[in-house]
Amino acid sequence: MTATPQTWTGRWVSDRAGIVLTGSERLPELVGLALRENRKRAHLLVSNVLGKHVPQRPAVVHGAGLELGGRVRELLGEEASARAVVLGYAETATGLGHSVADGLDAPYLHSTRRPVPGMTPLGGFEEEHSHATSHLLLPADPALLAGDGPLVLVDDEFSTGRTVLNTIRELHTRHPRDHYVVVALVDLRSAADRTRLADAAAELGVRLDLVATASGGVELPEDLLDRAERLIAEATGGASVAGAAPVGATGAPVASADLAPLARVALDWPAGLPDGGRHGFTPRDRARLDAALPRLAGQLAEALPAEAHRVLVLGFEELMYAPLRLADALAGHLGEDRVRYSTTTRSPVLAVDDPGYAIRTRLAFPAHDDPRDEASRERYAYNVAPGSDPARRFDAVVLVVDDVADTPALHRGERALLGQLREVTDRVVLAVLPSYRPGAVAPSAASSAVPSAVPSPAPSVAPSAVPVPSAVPVPSAVPVPSAVPAASLPAPLYGPAFSSYRAEEVAWLLKDLSGVALEAPTEEREEAVQNGGAHYAESLPVEYQPSPEYQELFHQALHGSARRIALAVGTVAETLLRERGPGLVLASLARAGTPVGVLIRRWLAFAHGLTVPHYAVSIVRGRGIDPVALRYLAAHHRARDVVFVDGWTGKGAITRELADALAGTDFDPDLAVLADPGRCVRTHGTRDDFLIPSACLNSTVSGLVSRTVLRPGLIGPDDFHGAKHYAELAGSDVSAVFLDAVAACFEEVRAAAAEGADRLSVDPDRAPDWAGWAAVERISAEYGIDNVNLVKPGVGETTRVLLRRVPWRILARRGAGADLDHVRLLAAQRGVEVEEVDGLPYTCVGLIHPRYSRGATGADGRAAVSAEAAGAVGPAGAVGPAGAVGPAAVVGPAAVVGPAGAVGFAASAEPAAAAESVIIEGES
Repeated sequence: MTATPQTWTGRWVSDRAGIVLTGSERLPELVGLALRENRKRAHLLVSNVLGKHVPQRPAVVHGAGLELGGRVRELLGEEASARAVVLGYAETATGLGHSVADGLDAPYLHSTRRPVPGMTPLGGFEEEHSHATSHLLLPADPALLAGDGPLVLVDDEFSTGRTVLNTIRELHTRHPRDHYVVVALVDLRSAADRTRLADAAAELGVRLDLVATASGGVELPEDLLDRAERLIAEATGGASVAGAAPVGATGAPVASADLAPLARVALDWPAGLPDGGRHGFTPRDRARLDAALPRLAGQLAEALPAEAHRVLVLGFEELMYAPLRLADALAGHLGEDRVRYSTTTRSPVLAVDDPGYAIRTRLAFPAHDDPRDEASRERYAYNVAPGSDPARRFDAVVLVVDDVADTPALHRGERALLGQLREVTDRVVLAVLPSYRPGAVAPSAASSAVPSAVPSPAPSVAPSAVPVPSAVPVPSAVPVPSAVPAASLPAPLYGPAFSSYRAEEVAWLLKDLSGVALEAPTEEREEAVQNGGAHYAESLPVEYQPSPEYQELFHQALHGSARRIALAVGTVAETLLRERGPGLVLASLARAGTPVGVLIRRWLAFAHGLTVPHYAVSIVRGRGIDPVALRYLAAHHRARDVVFVDGWTGKGAITRELADALAGTDFDPDLAVLADPGRCVRTHGTRDDFLIPSACLNSTVSGLVSRTVLRPGLIGPDDFHGAKHYAELAGSDVSAVFLDAVAACFEEVRAAAAEGADRLSVDPDRAPDWAGWAAVERISAEYGIDNVNLVKPGVGETTRVLLRRVPWRILARRGAGADLDHVRLLAAQRGVEVEEVDGLPYTCVGLIHPRYSRGATGADGRAAVSAEAAGAVGPAGAVGPAGAVGPAAVVGPAAVVGPAGAVGFAASAEPAAAAESVIIEGES
């Protein structure tokens, strides 16, 4: 061998484990050695030119495949080459196989370990010695492998030949052909392996050729497995390779302020162009990519600092080819010596920070593409961290993933890949490619993958790098288990561009309508509903900044109930974790359910170190839950993992709405709430009826987000329901105050919450009995109210009636104590009678006036007016001068709250009287 022991990256293993390479002098140039925990094969040949484990100049990686493809063309001749198809092996050889196909100018397909909903595999086979053995073939066009031309099979190394034989036998049974060509960087077969392959070819009656960059053999000591096990134990201190601490980091936590900045660049990826060969890649696709690469590389270059002299383009598992070509084109912009390329991998390998060892550093992180197989969920990036050699440090890392992998797990959590990359470099750039879906023309990444509150730039405008907050979850389109392509789904919205919540707290499955004038005076909205059949969800009431007195009511309520809310949050969270498992996904009902979803997510992080996805979705009375949001959730997650969350139950209207909307789907309709006085749900923190302070305010306690909107012309069939972000109310925003006050009580109630979950799990009365609904029907009949939607049960809903509606009277449970102090105060200021009654399942019930309420809505979301009151309501409203309700007084919008009612909004409060519109929230 020409390489010296000091320069070969296999020396450490060779010296200690006794492994020897024989044959071609090029082998040490092409491969190093490493160890792994695998009883099938403990050693790993680490390629220096593959672009998987070892960062390499992209021209070298692509060139290695081009050279092999050219040799195959010479072997086959022009006529046979024109009929050839290339098949690469996942995950390691997907980029190499694609590069060989480039050199041959042939169609390409690679195997995959990622099942794709709606696609039936054409075939599959097993890889003998791999850590993840199952391969699927998912061509968009089954005819791709049905021809009679030569089939070229590409892998990074050819060791025993068993994987190739498995493939050939599987495909030859379906589509026999005369000629197979096996291509590899290194051919390390033994004499027995060569004989077995020749015998198999003779048995099938086919010609089988092999083309390799170098050939030789590997001499292994008989006790290699024992030696490797001992060396791994010594290097890891007894921990497994998969569980060993990352090598290359300092071990000390990095403060968020010290993390490298993260920017997201919206690449103008050509619409419909496959991002790789999972479903096939044709010469026409190749020509389109070649034409787009200069523009795409220019967009990446703009996102990088000028002083970045060592840049790594990091691909993602099977997604090797597109990042490789982007890296090569970027090197054309920056200079070849400034750019390196490698990819993440599933393979667990021991890292040893020694110049004579091929894997010097390792970042271990959770899988972020929601893998559906049974393999380990751990993933790795090797030789990205500098380790003990500062000269190996990269100034910037460009991470390229497809949108299937652009999930919260990529961004959130202490071990998330993006967070770890930001610890080992000076700048991280994220580029997301639209994963190709057969039969769908995917939009460009600029239009589908960047969460934004504003329209994406036109394709003709080169998008610039868009900074994103630390640890921001940016889930994007993934395969949809339906006829609707995931690429056509809209992207979620995130704070601070939309809402005052931190981006990692919640992803809003809503369409931003902030620039649309939707607010209307109550009289106009009511007239449109009553006379024109309009729906309340088509407009919004005006949101005013609350007065100081109103804000003080909120703060008093929060101070008195924060611990109680924290206990309910903890009880619900612990119950969900036990019954649904750590893979649960929170879907809060916007908007009042969203603070609850954020709190449950915080509890799971506080008590269990879990970072779970949280989405906010819209539900509309009479029209159900947002179907596009459901498709989005089904695309990203297993439906059975999704838990719908709200604040409290009243009479159970939204519980029924949700169950009806989810009928026939795989989603679980069991709603989780903090308080269930209506006895409508199984999963609850308590069935006590108490004030959750978020009921006191509108957008200013819900992230400055409006009620949701469903209006023809604004919301299309492929849009989320809409909402507005009231950024102008930031001065009165107490969303974070509410969350922080409750979360501050978590430690205090931790043990009690676990006990509460224990009790709930064995509670014989846990099943809903709908006692609340029965009580509402009884009250409606007793007080002559012919529509149950005018009866608002529970402390939270009663508070809203007093603050926003035209109240008639308040029913209070006899003997109710401090929980009703604020209700009694508000009732006195509104001149509303408080009637104490026996046998009330709620602490209190608010009755909206059956004649004069303009905000009342029926079960279908339209105005509900009793027969007696029909036509009796004048256009200006009917409220007495002191706030009391009576038929004699006709007062304009400013008089909803009488002179003594200092609790109302600072400006005219009449629009808020209709705020209890068809968008149901909180009261479930």
